[in-house]
Amino acid sequence: MIYQYISRFVGAGLTASLLALMPVPTWAGPGAHGPNGEHLDAPTVGNANAMQANLQIEAKSDLFELVATLAGGELSIFIDRFASNEPVLQAQVEVESDGLKAQAKFHADIGHYAVDDPAMLKKLSAPGEHPLVITVLAGKDSDLLDAVLRVPAPLAVHDHHFHWEWWALGAFATLVLLGITAARLRKQRQRRFSLGGQV
Repeated sequence: MIYQYISRFVGAGLTASLLALMPVPTWAGPGAHGPNGEHLDAPTVGNANAMQANLQIEAKSDLFELVATLAGGELSIFIDRFASNEPVLQAQVEVESDGLKAQAKFHADIGHYAVDDPAMLKKLSAPGEHPLVITVLAGKDSDLLDAVLRVPAPLAVHDHHFHWEWWALGAFATLVLLGITAARLRKQRQRRFSLGGQV
């Protein structure tokens, strides 16, 4: 309603141009929920995919290759033989990061190894770069695989710092729009008085 009133005195073209500068909120407040109970302040699909990529590592040696993902309350590791891509099953796997060690449990139903040690997960979940040394002992074969897990800072922090600048720009555009409106109203009143009209 207010935009229609402003457009009447300012002009549709100028109003549209200034309103285009005003940002539209693209996130919900902390703790907001949608109709199905989902978190509206959660990362978007694109951001979630980016975070997933950052929380995944790959490593290989002459004997083994692996892919590890930090998600779902565990570090999940899939290991294959480098030469044949044959899955490595029932092996002994240990993960070490900055002197902290944890054994990975083999899950035959999925065919992967999982680290669920609370101390290790707390360390690996902290933002920053975490060097990993993964020891694999499969029968007579053993090897060490090195990798670095990079965990980004929480997205919400960046989003809030980023959006306040857009809101400042939107507030400035609004003030300009109101100033132009007030100036045109004064001119119309002066014109009416000069013609002997009434406000």
